[in-house]
Amino acid sequence: MSRLVAVAPDTRPVMHDAFAAAVRDGGGEVADLAEAEALIWADPYAAAMYPEVIAAAPSVEWVQLPYAGVEPFLDHLDARLTWTCAKGVYADPVAEWVMAALLMGLRDFHLFAAAGSWCAESGRNLFGTRITVLGGGGITQSLMRLLEPWGCQVTVVRRSAEAFEGAVRTVTLASVHEAVAGADAVVVALALTDETRGVVDGALLKAMGPQCWLVNVARGGHVDHAALEAALRAGTIAGAVLDVTDPEPLPDDSGLWTLPNCVITPHIGNTREMGLPLITNRVRENVRRWLAGDDLLGRVDVALGY
Repeated sequence: MSRLVAVAPDTRPVMHDAFAAAVRDGGGEVADLAEAEALIWADPYAAAMYPEVIAAAPSVEWVQLPYAGVEPFLDHLDARLTWTCAKGVYADPVAEWVMAALLMGLRDFHLFAAAGSWCAESGRNLFGTRITVLGGGGITQSLMRLLEPWGCQVTVVRRSAEAFEGAVRTVTLASVHEAVAGADAVVVALALTDETRGVVDGALLKAMGPQCWLVNVARGGHVDHAALEAALRAGTIAGAVLDVTDPEPLPDDSGLWTLPNCVITPHIGNTREMGLPLITNRVRENVRRWLAGDDLLGRVDVALGY
């Protein structure tokens, strides 16, 4: 017998309808909240509606979220429920953005794009560089595959010191200052938690050195923006490419906009157009697994908050 799955809220019709179709394709039956045993959350920007929605769904045992980071739901995570998110779903397009950011920064494309006349030669190879990645999740796994042909020496910083496949060194956050020293680029791909908030502060930027590019594709809250602006102005690091900021959107009066060695993109590591087919596939697969009693993809650890 098919099991009942609610898709809510219905504030984004395109996403709601795509998820409802995925539920049916996965073998589930789309139902009202009052009857549903599972809830597919259908609006990434409506976390504030969760208490109202879940109150109308007393039989729900599993909640699927549409994004990889679960920060908007931290106040709502309930250990009595099974939670899944989009961990790994967007890893490939985000890793592709990181590659573009690394090549642009090291090759000085940001300078050439802003030039109004022929420029002096400048730039460095990505080949053989030292890359430090903060985070050991799906984005880092995808990035390691993309970096492999460039022969980069990659250090991974994560919660566990267990060797990360493809990395020349794996360390914990306790050794982060040592891990970034001398790197040509530091990529931030961490989950945002109390432990990692503000991890890129003035001291860490100083440890990176003047040859280093900072690439942030995780969350704006990982970086002390005032310290970053000061470091960019002083030449403490070579430059920064930010796909995420805090706040977001970054206010027009932020000094970061004025810096030639800071490139800001509007959270396009994964756009809505890119992402909808990917998360729809995850919903379909997890509904299929739920009905079969198999392990769900993207399980959230409620205690850790990601």
